[in-house]
Amino acid sequence: MNRTNLTTLALFAASIAAVAQTPAAATSTAAPPPLVGSIAGHPGWPVGKPEDVKSPEAILAAVYNVISGPKGQARDWDRMRSLFVPDARLIPARETTAGHADAVILTIDGYIARSNGRMTSAGFFERSIHNDIEQYGNIVQIWSTYESRHNLDEATPFARGINSFQLLKDGDRYWVVNIFWDAESPTNPIPEKYLPK
Repeated sequence: MNRTNLTTLALFAASIAAVAQTPAAATSTAAPPPLVGSIAGHPGWPVGKPEDVKSPEAILAAVYNVISGPKGQARDWDRMRSLFVPDARLIPARETTAGHADAVILTIDGYIARSNGRMTSAGFFERSIHNDIEQYGNIVQIWSTYESRHNLDEATPFARGINSFQLLKDGDRYWVVNIFWDAESPTNPIPEKYLPK
C-alpha cells in the first residue's frame, strides 16, 4: 500500500473516531403543550342567550335572525359572536374558472367586516326553507337550504343555496364551529331532496 493510500486510510479512521466521540444531539423528551380549546382559550367571549343556543334548531334560527334586517338597521354583532366558537370559520365556495372552485376562509370578524356595509345599505333577509340535521355525540351537521331577499315582501329571492353548519354540543348549549356554503346557479341547481316537500 503506497503512502497516499495510507494517508487516506488514516484520515478516514480519524474522522470515524471523531464522530463516535461526538455526543448525540439531545432529543426532546418533553411532552407537547396541552391542547387548549377555542372556547377555553377565549374566556372573555360574548355569552349566548340561552334561548339562542339551547338546540340545533334554536341556534340555526338565531344565526339567520342576527344577519337579517331592513335597510339602515345595524346588526347585533356581539350576539352573532356569541353563537360561534371564537375560532369559527365562515367559508363561501367560489367558482374560479370553468371546472374549478376555491374556498374563501373568513373569521367571524372578517365576515362582519365584509358583510356589514352591504347588509345595512341594501337590506338583507335570509331564512332556511329546509333543514337536514344529524348528530353524533357532541358533533352536529346541518344542511340548511336558504333563501336571501333584500326585503321581506319580495316574492322571489335574489339568491338561494345550501349552508353546511357544523355545531358543537357543549353541555346544555350549542356553538357554531363552521358554516360552509355554496350558492345556487343555473349550472348548480338545488336538488329536490333539499327543498321543501
